Amino acid sequence: MRAPKLAVLAALAGAACTPTGARAEPFEAAPAGVLELLGVLPAPTYDPFTSPILRRRPGHPAERPPQFQEQNPDAIDPAPVDQVGEFVPLPDRWRIMESLGFKFPWYDPYNQNLWKGDKPIHGEDWFLSLLGIADTIVEPRSTPFPTGITSSEDPGQNDIFSGVDQTILAQTFLVGLIYFKGDTTFKPPEWEYRLTLGFQYNRVDVQDVRVLNIDPRLGTMRDDGFVGLQELFVDKHLRDVSDRYDFDAIRFGVQPFSTDFRGFLFQDLQFGLRLFGNRDNNRWQYNLAWFRRMEKDLNSGLNDPTEPLRDDDVIVANLYRQDWPVLGYTSQATVVWNRNREDEFFFDSNGFIQRPASLGFEGLREYDAYYVGYNGDGHWRTFNFTVSGYYLFGDNINTFTGRETDLDAGFFAAEVSKDYDWIRLRAQLAYSSGDDDPFDDKSHGFDAIFENPIFAGADTSYWIRQNIPLVGGGLVTLSQRNGMIPNLRPSKEQGQSNFENPGLKLIGIGGDFDITPLHRVSFNLNELWFDDTTTLEVARNQSPIDDRIGTDASVAWIWRPFMTQNIVLRLSGAALFPGDGIKDLYGSDEDIYYSVLGNFTFTY
Repeated sequence: MRAPKLAVLAALAGAACTPTGARAEPFEAAPAGVLELLGVLPAPTYDPFTSPILRRRPGHPAERPPQFQEQNPDAIDPAPVDQVGEFVPLPDRWRIMESLGFKFPWYDPYNQNLWKGDKPIHGEDWFLSLLGIADTIVEPRSTPFPTGITSSEDPGQNDIFSGVDQTILAQTFLVGLIYFKGDTTFKPPEWEYRLTLGFQYNRVDVQDVRVLNIDPRLGTMRDDGFVGLQELFVDKHLRDVSDRYDFDAIRFGVQPFSTDFRGFLFQDLQFGLRLFGNRDNNRWQYNLAWFRRMEKDLNSGLNDPTEPLRDDDVIVANLYRQDWPVLGYTSQATVVWNRNREDEFFFDSNGFIQRPASLGFEGLREYDAYYVGYNGDGHWRTFNFTVSGYYLFGDNINTFTGRETDLDAGFFAAEVSKDYDWIRLRAQLAYSSGDDDPFDDKSHGFDAIFENPIFAGADTSYWIRQNIPLVGGGLVTLSQRNGMIPNLRPSKEQGQSNFENPGLKLIGIGGDFDITPLHRVSFNLNELWFDDTTTLEVARNQSPIDDRIGTDASVAWIWRPFMTQNIVLRLSGAALFPGDGIKDLYGSDEDIYYSVLGNFTFTY
């Protein structure tokens, strides 16, 4: 019985070392090492130089074949290659996991889900993605506000300024739907339809009447609700221009757009038409866009679809270049034309005038503002670097005189930061030019179209977060909510740009500390000055007014309990220690203005 067993083992050894489909005799095809181990051939009998499969090539030394070790002797040979290749495509690759028994509930956002675009809702490549966001804001703050002119909550009040303490509560729900066609893992969608609605309830509590509404009978508390249209657009993929899916596409409707990386000039959701695309493996990107601005609800900041479009156009052309001038850095050149022809009076839902501004000659005005800018963002060696610069020129109707003037203004901002493991330290500076003579034929005050700066602490900063009214200087604000430039507008949502303003100088430092993947602590410390206070002195009929705004200090704590953006809880506090300029405008009674912000965001 021993000989047949050895023959079988030798045959198996030879088959294991023979290419699939080849035929060989077991003793001739088997490597010598295997035969010796099996004991079929004694070592002296095997001559490597005369073995059939180890013939020596002329002029070459003898070679030994690789010693294979069988790992799975029961393996099945692969199926023969057919006309479609080595792999047979599955009819529905999206549901492989389901066929293996992996099924998840429809409300689970962390695994494969039909309602967040993980698999087609119908056909082979039509997907549906639903979006739900609950955003809650609780904000106690102190801000100087005037005593009611015709009436006051306090009958003994004879001061210019009312109480400074206020409380804001805002609950916003965003509900979105994205319906698109195409395999977007490697290329843009062929078609995309998007709808996003915003629902907000807000309550504001102040200390005197006529702060929230022009009618003093409505008291010191306001409850308001609004439904806004934030997105409604169709996006068509026009063509691919390379095998790396460089493309051209067009988008029409209410859509998000930003002219730069940090939202200094124009960052909003507006009605428009946009042609965009990329080239050279996405190293070049471009935008050609036209927007006609929608009216906004002042109390919520949401788009108001019930109002006609404003006669205010924004036309944009920009070009991005990645990895220029150094690897990891993106440069952008942009040209923007803001054409404003709003020649009718407009009052907000609280009864206050928004257009024209109740400042200077209080007449209807129009302007053509042209912005030419450079923006950069990325890595420069071991530093993170962001820079933005704009030059403004064009034609304007002067806010104070009503005469035509030439625009001539500038803006610059930069931030540099460096990472040390879990710590990022940064320094920032910003400058917007102010008007030194509101009665000449030049307007030197820089103003943005709709700013939303992610800079110097953003909405955790007191100066950027709060809207401070210019008490006694007209129904305008010194600075806008979520805005950096002191532009003397009634509001950034409904007012026109104003190029007769004091401008700004800012320098500051900050840091982000990722204590754990769940917790981040940030701080910012900024020093602020007006560039030129002449327009403030004219508006207030007061001189002199110092240029120092003060010191803005803020700290924020962010908690992400699941290490994702699905739940983000943020608590921040900010303080403005007023300088001589703020004390000249609002008196010296307040040593500090404060802001506390609790922001809780839940996203599906």
